[in-house]
Amino acid sequence: MADNNRIWTAALLVIGDEILSGRTQDKNIAQVASWLGVQGIRLVEVRVVGDRTEAIVEAVNTLRARNDYLFTTGGIGPTHDDITVDAVAEALGVSVEVHPDARAILESYYATRGGLNEARLRMARVPAGADLIPNRMSGAPGIRIGNVFLMAGVPSITAGMLDALTGQLEGGAPLLSATIGSWVQESEIADLLRETERVHEGCAIGSYPFFREGRVGANFVVRSTEAAVIDAAVEALATGLRALGREAVPGGV
Repeated sequence: MADNNRIWTAALLVIGDEILSGRTQDKNIAQVASWLGVQGIRLVEVRVVGDRTEAIVEAVNTLRARNDYLFTTGGIGPTHDDITVDAVAEALGVSVEVHPDARAILESYYATRGGLNEARLRMARVPAGADLIPNRMSGAPGIRIGNVFLMAGVPSITAGMLDALTGQLEGGAPLLSATIGSWVQESEIADLLRETERVHEGCAIGSYPFFREGRVGANFVVRSTEAAVIDAAVEALATGLRALGREAVPGGV
């Protein structure tokens, strides 16, 4: 039974030189964050590291210690620079082994695709004691060990692995949100935002200013695990905006 009063947290470690060099644009942060929100888990930090063992080890041990869950993307493929499995095993102080179920999955998948060679067999390697995360897309499974989840870097494959994990993790109440907007300078209502967030315990208000049609405005996103708290905070913002002679636009401008 999930404890709805407890905020469950997760971190995401994005691994790959191609991300840091700009050759590849990461698309996993948004989809992992969205998926976690539905599970009632808050993504609270993201770190990007290159394909360096010491950097991965340090990040894994730091992030898994201060969060309920740690997800990694990237570096679990068949090539020499796919070192995530080895680095995570080092971080956890365990050896690396070929998972028999992973080997069987890959043998079946590659039976009509040229067979299971040494490079492809690398994708059956896991930190000792790990479980598998199913991957319907390309055969090679993700890996779950303790509170650490190793997933592919390819967003479509990551999506399938997340789907396989849906409903499997303990979390709190999903984070809800509502948006209200106005043609107003953010600085004009800084006090209103701060006071509204203070009075309505359990809500967080994000302010997103913009410049459009030659005018400045801002949208305000109210987040909470309780719909009643959101409704009350949105109403307070709307009342405050109208008191300043500003229109309050439900859903945002």
